[in-house]
Amino acid sequence: MIVKFSGKVVLIAGGTGGLGHAVSLAFLSEGAKVVVTYRNQKEFDALRSAAGTNGSSLEGRRVDVTDEAAVRELIDAVFAKYGRLDGLVNTVGGYAGGVNLWGTDPKLFDQMLTLNMRSGYVLARATVPAMVKQGFGAIVNIASKAAVDHAAGAAAYAASKAGAVAMMDSLAAEVKGTGVRVNSILPSIIDTEINRKAIPKADFAQWPKPEDIARVILFLCSDEAKVIHGAALPVYGES
Repeated sequence: MIVKFSGKVVLIAGGTGGLGHAVSLAFLSEGAKVVVTYRNQKEFDALRSAAGTNGSSLEGRRVDVTDEAAVRELIDAVFAKYGRLDGLVNTVGGYAGGVNLWGTDPKLFDQMLTLNMRSGYVLARATVPAMVKQGFGAIVNIASKAAVDHAAGAAAYAASKAGAVAMMDSLAAEVKGTGVRVNSILPSIIDTEINRKAIPKADFAQWPKPEDIARVILFLCSDEAKVIHGAALPVYGES
């Protein structure tokens, strides 16, 4: 199936990271105008280079998406330039584990909540009113298999991802009937360079590839997925 996004505008938070990079390229290849947030200039430069001739449709903004004022400024700028926002994909997140709950540092616990929950809250809070006003839009938040499969030694991470899924589920109920759709995806360990270095003895062939997950996100943001709303889709590969 070929999904086209010509004339559409998509914001990808964390659009230069391991998954975000693939998602950004996928939307660009389908004709979308893509705005990405990033923190690392080298990652954005690499994305622009990889985009090739599609790079003219790519815009980057160095933004901390947990900063509400900065995100509101970003959304205002997107609407001022393009007059619309068709899709929001939040790939921002982080992992920390390997320690029991009672041994988890409070700062680390808060960091997991900030990266994996607050980012989605801040983005939605700034974006949803404008999407509701325009009468359309698709939001996809990247959660994790850990939201439903709570392993030992990862309580803070699992709690933050489970909370993110619940938050998006409630948001979906709140915007029902407005033309705005909200969904989550739940990847297992994604086959990225960082994850390979973290677990060097794993069977990488079983991990879902960023490019394959990107196709799922493309579908969820497309008109072909207009009946999918309030879902949390597992994307586990063979793991």
